[in-house]
Amino acid sequence: MTERMLHLNGMDICTESFGDPKDPAVLLIMGATASMIWWEVGFCKSLAAAGRFVIRYDHRDTGRSVTYPPGQPEYSFEDMADDAIHVLDGYGVAKAHVAGMSMGGMLTQMIALRHPERVESVTLFATSNFAPGLPPSEEKVDRFFETAGEVDWTSERSVVQFSVEKWRVLRGSKHAFDERNITLLAEQEFRRSLSPASMMNHGLVSGGETYLGRTAEIHVPALIIHGTEDPIIPYEHGIHLADVIPDSRLLTLEGTGHELHAGDWETIIQAIAGHTAS
Repeated sequence: MTERMLHLNGMDICTESFGDPKDPAVLLIMGATASMIWWEVGFCKSLAAAGRFVIRYDHRDTGRSVTYPPGQPEYSFEDMADDAIHVLDGYGVAKAHVAGMSMGGMLTQMIALRHPERVESVTLFATSNFAPGLPPSEEKVDRFFETAGEVDWTSERSVVQFSVEKWRVLRGSKHAFDERNITLLAEQEFRRSLSPASMMNHGLVSGGETYLGRTAEIHVPALIIHGTEDPIIPYEHGIHLADVIPDSRLLTLEGTGHELHAGDWETIIQAIAGHTAS
């Protein structure tokens, strides 16, 4: 694995790659308020071992990438979608398989419509196009995020505790909660973040509506992966994406929540490897 800081479009984006650049490229896009470390190293290495060149990166306002003052994001979702293309440019990748989780899946849909010439396929994991009529997040999720204002973003202990409890709320019943691993990842994220408080800017970013209303126009193969116990983006959202995207397949993870749990890695990696095989 090799971490690289790319100076793209006038800003710094922190990236990391795994595997052989000669293999088909898979760009991994994480969700809101989460840096690239939540695509865990073991997951990335396993996908690379399946013959893929894997790239992950820190969104703006996360990790070591460019940050903005808390409460003042100076960018849109369209800008974040374009960031992914700039990352591909930085690696000299003309066309990639794009996989996104949660907000990253929303950005993946936008990329497929905004830059279709750069996309081989899409994998949409625990995400949605937020069409009218789809069920909202569970009340426990809303109640939890209301506590974000109580976090001391200068305190590692406070931020790590918030992160651990977030993933506890988002989990499903299938897997035991690995508090030790989540804590280690949360500590790593805090220590490598330029501005931990800035990651909450993602909740203030706007845009993308015109693209999400055109999901049915995505004309590359789509793999939809969704857990049946996702409390923030319910399973019905995944079913809907599989219904509206023409060339799509739904992989259902029974009992899984809004999480990339190691207990599901083998299933997910096998599915992505098969989906991205040319």
